[in-house]
Amino acid sequence: MRRFFTNKVLKNYLILIVSLFGIEMIFKAVEGMPILNWSTLRIFTGLSIISLFLSVIMSYCKKWISNIILFIVIIVSTIYSIAQAGFENFLGVYISINTSSQLGAVKEYIGDYLSSFNKTFYIISIPLIILIIYTILDGILLKNKKITMHTKHENTVARVVAIVTAIILSIFYYQTLSLKFMQNEIQLIDNKTLFKNPSNPNIAVNQFGSLMFGILDVKTAIAPVEEVNAEVIFEKPNKPSEPTKADYTRVIDDYTWSKVAENEKDINYKNLNNYFMSRPITNKNDYTGMFEGKNLIVVMMESVNNIILDEEYYPNFAKIYKNGWYWENSYSPRNSCSTGNNEMTGMISLYSIYRSCTANVYMKNKYEESIFGLFNKANYSTTSYHNYTEKYYYRSTIHKNMGSGKYYGVDDLEIPWNAEYKEWPSDVTLMDKSSEIFTQDSPFMAWVTTVSPHQPYYSDSELSKMYYDYFSDTNYPSNVKRYMSKLKVLDDSLGELLDILEKKGILDDTVIVLYADHYPYGLSNAELSKVLGNEINTNNEVDRTPFVIYNPSLEPRVFSEYTSYANIVPTIANLFNLDYDPRLYIGTDLLSEDYENKVVFADGSWQTPTGFYHASNGKMNYFGNETYTNEEIVNINTNVSNMIKYSNLAIKTDYFNHLFTEMNKYSKIDDKGELEKEN
Repeated sequence: MRRFFTNKVLKNYLILIVSLFGIEMIFKAVEGMPILNWSTLRIFTGLSIISLFLSVIMSYCKKWISNIILFIVIIVSTIYSIAQAGFENFLGVYISINTSSQLGAVKEYIGDYLSSFNKTFYIISIPLIILIIYTILDGILLKNKKITMHTKHENTVARVVAIVTAIILSIFYYQTLSLKFMQNEIQLIDNKTLFKNPSNPNIAVNQFGSLMFGILDVKTAIAPVEEVNAEVIFEKPNKPSEPTKADYTRVIDDYTWSKVAENEKDINYKNLNNYFMSRPITNKNDYTGMFEGKNLIVVMMESVNNIILDEEYYPNFAKIYKNGWYWENSYSPRNSCSTGNNEMTGMISLYSIYRSCTANVYMKNKYEESIFGLFNKANYSTTSYHNYTEKYYYRSTIHKNMGSGKYYGVDDLEIPWNAEYKEWPSDVTLMDKSSEIFTQDSPFMAWVTTVSPHQPYYSDSELSKMYYDYFSDTNYPSNVKRYMSKLKVLDDSLGELLDILEKKGILDDTVIVLYADHYPYGLSNAELSKVLGNEINTNNEVDRTPFVIYNPSLEPRVFSEYTSYANIVPTIANLFNLDYDPRLYIGTDLLSEDYENKVVFADGSWQTPTGFYHASNGKMNYFGNETYTNEEIVNINTNVSNMIKYSNLAIKTDYFNHLFTEMNKYSKIDDKGELEKEN
């Protein structure tokens, strides 16, 4: 028996499985994932397979080589799991080869990245520490003992048993992906699909473990999984609710789009046509056209959360949101490349690809239906502005293909900037310089992306020191005070914008829309809770951000509907009475009677007044007595999954560029009288 337990294969297997499984269970615990469920058995099985094959390989090596392999595996696994926990905490998504572009960003944000770390993440290293202690003690105890070598036959038997066991476990592992009792009925993506392509890292990590996700991620990067598509026909939705007035019916001529769909050969485009044509056409309403003919300025505020609602410190923002329309349940869900991707979604109302820096990867896509395209069609002068370089996002290309008449970067605006990461240009200067340009035309539509509140917050900079003393009477951490100082610079810029518009006599004729790209993720939840309270630690409350529509003529109002930046384009299009088709957008007019009161997060989680669905865990957290049946949750998940899937497919295939190109061809044919409309 003693000889059996000193067998190299078994010994290495036991060390590997105990260490790796220990890492995974601690990782699950610190990430708040459930441990006592079927995913734990699946994770243990997967790690056992890996450990058995590694043990066989190590059994052929000299002891010192075997020990090196053992320690490399455990050290890499430990670092990888700690980094995953930190990355998800910092950016809201797990590390993936597809998000590798963000590793450079983390390198530059390293101070904030480490500062945001939860200390509990480091306990993931406990199995490694135990292994080191065990190895030292094992060496001491065995130093003076005579070791009985195993015969060649014994080693061969152990290897055969290990390989056969690994094969049997592999068969069982594959079965766990589909065995009914091991599935969560309300999981957003089924395990079999997720195993083939871990497109949603949060769910994949929960179901397969961080280490298996890493293996699957590498596998799909080397051999991408192309879905075998078949044409999917979506049922036309029920007609929108009866409009309150006869002339509120929104009539869309589907003739040209139908002709394109009839003659489409590509299966992806066929499915996209079917999906988007089946989306509901929202009616007009009492708000339709209330801003018709006015100017529009959209300001995407860098790293802003509800700290800015403090009117004592931020009076200019307070003036806007207290005298405008304010959505109290607005969120800016984080995802890969949150600034660029969430700017993109704000412009086109499609969900970006979760594991991709979508704005950059697909920067050559064209979107005639973007916010710029709609205002171009209404004969507005359209421009866009940002006070930094193209180091992170290629806005000169992205905005041009979005339809911006002209994009002005930091050099175009002749704004001084510093290559040092911690020093950012002032948003006050941005408002001064940009307003000189966009106010020259009438009517105008301008998109302004700010930068002053950007991290880092762990070190001093010109802007972080500018108003630091304003918060000396608070007990906030220094990192928070630096952030709030930068935030005050943004507030100054909003005051500057209001003053400029008023002096030029065009404030009454201008609508201002404010939204945030994401919360200040250079700050930890613990730091933010010092200002906002512990509520931010529940659900996805840390992603709660302000959304405001302002014009001096508006009667102040607070809306309770759940929303995100995905709803900006259709809401603005209706308010300005622009020529648009509501079906082309994943978002919905917030003021429509048919608006579904729900916000969707990047990982497929969602929230309604009833509760919060956590996609990673596949669980529902209710706020009160009202609940959903499992069937209702599955239906909502199907809808959410389709919105994400077809948004992503539309972006990957440059669908809207293709659609409008084809529709324009048919329109020209019609003009020549070569194609008769069917009766």
